[in-house]
Amino acid sequence: MAPNQNLAAVLYGPNDLRLEERPIEQPAFDEVLLEVDTCGICGTDVHFLKEGGFGAQMLIKPIVLGHESSGIVRKLGSKVTHLKVGDRVAIEPAAGCRTCDLCKVGKYNVCLNGKHCPTQKHDGNCSNYFTHYADCCFKLPDNVTMEEGAMLEPLAVAIYAGRKVDIRLGNKVLIFGAGPIGLMCLVAAKAMGATRTVVLDLARVQHRLDLAKKLGATGVIAINKDDKEDDLVSKIQKILGGPADRVLECTGSQPGMRISIRSTRNAGKICLVGLGNDDVSLPMVDAVSREIDITTAMRYNHDFPAAVEIVASGYVNLKPLISHHFDLKDVHEAFRVASQSEGNKIMVHLIPRDTNNKNKFAN
Repeated sequence: MAPNQNLAAVLYGPNDLRLEERPIEQPAFDEVLLEVDTCGICGTDVHFLKEGGFGAQMLIKPIVLGHESSGIVRKLGSKVTHLKVGDRVAIEPAAGCRTCDLCKVGKYNVCLNGKHCPTQKHDGNCSNYFTHYADCCFKLPDNVTMEEGAMLEPLAVAIYAGRKVDIRLGNKVLIFGAGPIGLMCLVAAKAMGATRTVVLDLARVQHRLDLAKKLGATGVIAINKDDKEDDLVSKIQKILGGPADRVLECTGSQPGMRISIRSTRNAGKICLVGLGNDDVSLPMVDAVSREIDITTAMRYNHDFPAAVEIVASGYVNLKPLISHHFDLKDVHEAFRVASQSEGNKIMVHLIPRDTNNKNKFAN
């Protein structure tokens, strides 16, 4: 890479991803210029790549993908005092507008006018350089790697979902989906006190279910296309020793939501985390008559500090979730692997791997 060159992974349309040069922006008074070190590939990035977006967030112009990132502060805005040039930071890619009613009551994560990366109006940060609000950059302790810093974003998603359903010590937790977010939810649920956990996903991603078991799930269930709901509910309750107290549904699929409702105890709590089908048919009479609390979670809400703390303290270990490493020049292959579910967390290194890790043997 030439000095000060800013290469970015830019999506022009479904399956039209290009690596091209973009101008390097200068930080505003409350921003910093970051040299991005590591960027993980998320399911929403894959939705953009394969389908041109998801829900209301359909592509209206070329955008830079990526939002699970860590980087190095290279330039400070005039009013930034809590960071310095050279700091290693994790990047919270969702910021509110700071002035609307939602932001004023603390719901910046669903602000209609915020800077959420990437969306149809805002670029992501799979690029060599990226300007961002300084208060959305969290300094990494020396013992946290840049890869772990990039994974704080999906971990924050999981922490927020766990908080939404109030996971407590001794809870039995069902997690539907063994993708990166589902596995992060497993890690977060156990950190919050869940003692029995079961993870479900399709049999074709058995490698992810195997990883869930290694991460400490009490049990895993591989779903086949001819499995009956009643049988799956029975298997779940057998592993948990009864109905689930809390459920984190990470697929957005109709079967996942239906089985989640049917597997939850009376007055239990379900959080819908995954983005999937637009319209679903659910057993709502069952849910209402048993007073099951169904909530949703979008992104996170001031959960990065907790994510930094539990990783830095060694309370959780995210390193086993990483399955692949790619250089930026190989970003097309990185997205191919991610879109085919061949691994788990796919890392794109925009700076040679380990350049900015304090412990070169940390990974």
